[in-house]
Amino acid sequence: MNIAEFLARTARVSPERPALFHGETCLCDYREFASRAARIAGALTRRHGLAEGERVVVFMGNCAEYLEVLYGIWWAGLVAVPVNAKLHPREVAWIVEDAQAAAIFLCPERAPGMLALLPDLPGVRQTFTAGSSAYTGLLASEPLPLCHRAPDDLAWLFYTSGTTGRPKGVMLTHRNLANMVACYFMDVDEVSPDDAIVYAAPMSHGAGLYNFMHVIKGARHVVPRSGGFDEAELVELAACVGRLSMFAAPTMVKRLVEHVAASGADVSGFKTIVYGGGPMYVADIRRALAVMGDRFVQIYGQGESPMTITALSRAQLAGRDHPRWAERIASVGAAQSLVEVRVAGPDGEPLPAGEVGEVLVRGDVVMRGYWRNEAATTRALREGWLWTGDMGSLDEDGFLSLRDRSKDVIISGGSNIYPREVEEVLLRHPGVREVSVVGKPDPEWGEVVVAFLVAGADVDERALDALCLAEIARFKRPKEYRFVDALPKNNYGKVLKTELRRQLQA
Repeated sequence: MNIAEFLARTARVSPERPALFHGETCLCDYREFASRAARIAGALTRRHGLAEGERVVVFMGNCAEYLEVLYGIWWAGLVAVPVNAKLHPREVAWIVEDAQAAAIFLCPERAPGMLALLPDLPGVRQTFTAGSSAYTGLLASEPLPLCHRAPDDLAWLFYTSGTTGRPKGVMLTHRNLANMVACYFMDVDEVSPDDAIVYAAPMSHGAGLYNFMHVIKGARHVVPRSGGFDEAELVELAACVGRLSMFAAPTMVKRLVEHVAASGADVSGFKTIVYGGGPMYVADIRRALAVMGDRFVQIYGQGESPMTITALSRAQLAGRDHPRWAERIASVGAAQSLVEVRVAGPDGEPLPAGEVGEVLVRGDVVMRGYWRNEAATTRALREGWLWTGDMGSLDEDGFLSLRDRSKDVIISGGSNIYPREVEEVLLRHPGVREVSVVGKPDPEWGEVVVAFLVAGADVDERALDALCLAEIARFKRPKEYRFVDALPKNNYGKVLKTELRRQLQA
């Protein structure tokens, strides 16, 4: 049960269907797409000696090569470790070391910073930069027959983080991903061979996970020429390519809607916009529906249960005549078909409708566990249930409303930011004595990072910015610094982040 069989089958059945696009330009059909994956697989195993189950890091921005690399990895029976392209090379180096990766794929923009750190990563035997002679050599290799994998073999090692600030590797198996695909077809959207998916959000995350459904149906895969999210470019692509679907964070949806409203652009080329990865305000989805019509679907998931906890369908979002429509569009929908969702108290027992507790989920989409982290696995997986760390309530019809997060994670622009990681960097400044990082509600980004600091008079914001930019990704840097005489604490000396958030609201 190798998920690369999705590509192999489509290449056999519909070899001449257009597959990979750069903007509106078709780069190859499915026959060539599969051939490239098989040749990459052949080179990785025969020439470079990678064995089944070894990990391969993909540290690349969005590009057409991304998909052929992923499928080449799976074709060879290896494990893909896609890494957020916005991370700092030092952060990626930690992931490479923790994953015990044998090889790394890079794009030209990220190669210099990463290659400079390779002497500190002796476990990495090979690196390949897209467009280089080494990469071209992979494509000139003899193709490898598709490698067999068992359903519970590891396929995708997804690095997320917890409140400790250290990333955790979520182990996603071939079975997990196949069930995620089935949930999409049952609960999110239908896909036809004439459809196209555009990768405007990072392919290392949710957008990339949605490749499988479109590969299965022989649909088109479009990487914008910008490599990311640009409202005007997406509108032009939709008009040119047609039947365009995409996954987007709520902040992206809001920007796209505002552009369409201001420009009066024709949006008939958009088929489906699936949004998730952060809170969508009710006013924003109401406006999105009014401006762009009934082409939206909401999903709620985690890396530990990828894209598959709940869904709010196109029909439910469009069902304005339903007596509880206003409540439903404020929720994240009902449980997807192949999972069970429970809101539970500390004992794990289900709570009555309307009561707030922790969101639990179980099913064949739930991760195998955390890579090399038994303690974290034991905390998250209990008696078959994944404890998500998110707080919510279910209504009488099974619609889930998220109330708060038990973790202090900040979600800004659809990306998770973990306060302790930022705090540890700021504390490296000799003038900073104490620091606490929290999220501040923001109408554009969902949340922005604010740092409260107890520091000497000689500490200035420019120095703190420089420290952050040298150590962590730019998007994690605080947007605001607040210097205080003392941080609020309880009797045990723990900083009261709820009080800091209250100060921000005031």
